[in-house]
Amino acid sequence: MSIPRGSLVAVALGSAGHDAPQTDGGGAPAGLDVARPAARHLAFGHGVHYCLGAPLARLEAAVALRTLLARVPELDLAVPVDSLDWIGSGIIRGVRSLPVRYRVG
Repeated sequence: MSIPRGSLVAVALGSAGHDAPQTDGGGAPAGLDVARPAARHLAFGHGVHYCLGAPLARLEAAVALRTLLARVPELDLAVPVDSLDWIGSGIIRGVRSLPVRYRVG
């Protein structure tokens, strides 16, 4: 695909990193699939603008999630998924809050 010189281009970061729709209609490009093969994404930038702290951020997230799930294995979402309040920004994708419940012991 080529973009003619002088064309206006809008970048939709919210769409970046999704799998391409499958021609057979299968799969869920926007769904969370932790077994999906690793793919390049734009969360930490790209090329010369790649974040120098990306490896540390990934390590911190891995350690934090591993520790949380090891210490609180009964962690569960406290509300229905469709009731989550999503941030309506075109730049940031996430929920305003994530109510959880857990049992201790």
